[in-house]
Amino acid sequence: MGIKILLNGAGRIGKSILKQLLVDKKFEIVAINDINPSIENIVYSINYDSTYGKIDDKFKVIEDNFIKNKSSKIKITHYKDISQLYLDGIDILIDCSGQKVDILKLRALNVKKIILTHPEKDADINLILGANEDKYDRKNHKIISTSSCNATALLPALKLIDNKKKIICGDIVTIHPLLNHQRVLDGSFVQSATRDVDLNFEFGRSSTQNIIPSHTTTIKACSYSIEKFNSDLISSNSLRVPTDTVGAINVTLFTKEPSIKSEIVNIFLEFEKNQNYPIVLNNFEALVSSDFKKESYTTIIDHRFLEVKNSMIKLLLWYDNEWGYASKVVEILKYIDLKKVS
Repeated sequence: MGIKILLNGAGRIGKSILKQLLVDKKFEIVAINDINPSIENIVYSINYDSTYGKIDDKFKVIEDNFIKNKSSKIKITHYKDISQLYLDGIDILIDCSGQKVDILKLRALNVKKIILTHPEKDADINLILGANEDKYDRKNHKIISTSSCNATALLPALKLIDNKKKIICGDIVTIHPLLNHQRVLDGSFVQSATRDVDLNFEFGRSSTQNIIPSHTTTIKACSYSIEKFNSDLISSNSLRVPTDTVGAINVTLFTKEPSIKSEIVNIFLEFEKNQNYPIVLNNFEALVSSDFKKESYTTIIDHRFLEVKNSMIKLLLWYDNEWGYASKVVEILKYIDLKKVS
């Protein structure tokens, strides 16, 4: 039997994690908790997806709040309070609810590890592969944040350049697909405390008709993983665009040491060649955002737009903010399991 997992939240990220874990024999999803009261609708949203398509081995509802396909049988619950979850026999709780949860309440849960799929300053570690996985302490780190999709894409690139050239300042602009808390058509602003959206009237405007400027917590999330990469070093903002998935980050960095383009190219080529996980992918082709849909690599360097002018470096990064980010959550689960015996 595999590592037993309870998935708390079956939204966009939760379903992407679920579908990737279903094909990995090392893990077993034994329960899903979601506040959606309709188990039939949960099954429908797992089986069919407008962005990633339908699954072949479809689930159906069976007796006593279980869903089943040919390979898996999963219990469905609908608790609003995470402390009510039945965790007997569960090895890992993955919280994909997007809700902020009291850390003390999480520490009281009788489960070996808790994975949070959002940045959390008070987690034991905000773990990003390619950035700070070497800081993971299996004995003392129970609550593990897997940070955000943006920080997961950006931080490995920042660290690679800083290690070689020492970043003295910079700026980023995230170009991010629309999300479910946005409006389809203009309406009243809906605050999203879980996403740190505070009094941003622009999010009441139509997400399908506009490019919406916004602040971003990307750099704050990076600082939770490596403290030096904070808003004093790098400024940031975001543009929310009307696409379904795949984001990009326009990065401008100034370094202590001047560079030539071939140096920066080789930094990323060398890392891709020797990496242990699918993190950096170097792209030289004439591709667009949809070409990176369902791509598991999450720091995709587009070398067509890499520019170096003395001490200034400009990068364009791509990443699938749903499937790609979820793949990193799965890789972190594997990393944690590997460290269990190392």
